[in-house]
Amino acid sequence: MRKLWLVFAQTATVCLAALFVVSTLRPDLLAWNLRGNVVTIKELETEADAKKIVTFSDAAKKAMPAVVNVYTTKDVKVARHPFLDDPVLRYFLADPPEGQTRKSTNLGSGVIVSDKGYILTNSHVVEAANEIEVALTDARRARARVVGSDPDTDLAVLKIDLTKLPAITFGQSEKARVGDVVLAIGNPYGFGSTVTLGIVSALGRSNLPIDIPFQNFIQTDAAINPGNSGGALIDINGSLIGINSSIYSSTGSSVGIGFAIPASVAKQVLEQIVKHGSVTRGWIGVGLQDMNKELAESFKLPDIRGALITEVFRGTPADKAGVKPGDILIAVNDKPFANSNGLLNLIATLQPGQHARLKLIRERRETEITVTIGRRPKQPRKE
Repeated sequence: MRKLWLVFAQTATVCLAALFVVSTLRPDLLAWNLRGNVVTIKELETEADAKKIVTFSDAAKKAMPAVVNVYTTKDVKVARHPFLDDPVLRYFLADPPEGQTRKSTNLGSGVIVSDKGYILTNSHVVEAANEIEVALTDARRARARVVGSDPDTDLAVLKIDLTKLPAITFGQSEKARVGDVVLAIGNPYGFGSTVTLGIVSALGRSNLPIDIPFQNFIQTDAAINPGNSGGALIDINGSLIGINSSIYSSTGSSVGIGFAIPASVAKQVLEQIVKHGSVTRGWIGVGLQDMNKELAESFKLPDIRGALITEVFRGTPADKAGVKPGDILIAVNDKPFANSNGLLNLIATLQPGQHARLKLIRERRETEITVTIGRRPKQPRKE
């Protein structure tokens, strides 16, 4: 009997020990939980698992040092108080001197594009500024001067005299696709370097109700707010694909419709301003209208393409070459275009004095005319 009791005790001890080990190391194998209610969570086991999570921190880290805050100061004329129009009140009130001004401050963003100190920003950010100061992410500050400005694309180039500057890498904006993930970096409301996330919503946006003749915007839903103007729109590699320019909003804040100037356009403007101090564009001197279904049917054309020439200005390159109102221009140097804005941008890339072949439709027949490109005159700015 004693021997049987010892065997039972040893067996019970082994079973209890096994149960303790299993309940401690693998409680999920038991049908009940000896420790009461336990919440089981899943954790990443390796660094490789962590990298599977989608993050754009590397892209932001690469580009953020090259995006600067731009602070401007300009003199604004003080408006005359309406009470002073009354001669009686003017007798008792002090009449301020004519031409009195006050200081007005503004803020924006910019992108360092060269370690020599060149910065791209928007023309409207630095327009009429008396003083311009640039603040870098490393806390350095410097006075900046305007090298040149191009209101026709809303771009300007600044120059600062600092060393060891982090220049951004230019991407290929012409290869951007609708749906691509993008990041907008800038200085919204003066808060400092800020990154917002979105996608490319559309490409080649034009005909926006803004005073910029050459429009070929990248549309994005990445938040762009006041102060972001002149900042960077980058791809997931941290490369520049656009300069943030404007938003469509009834409130003045982002509603998910922002516009950026393609990096390819910004690069062309940058090179011309650095080399010549200004931008020169080609011009032929015609009025244009987009083709549509109704126009194509009235001209008895099988498809909709090109741009209708509505007017030829006297003495212009187009007039001298024999272009006529009613002609439908479909290609320049064998390069087709989608609409009149595309034609405007295409001709603008040509240099004055250069010969160009215009392919057009006249009386339902294709013909070709050679024109000598002229220099685009400066356009008056709208107030």
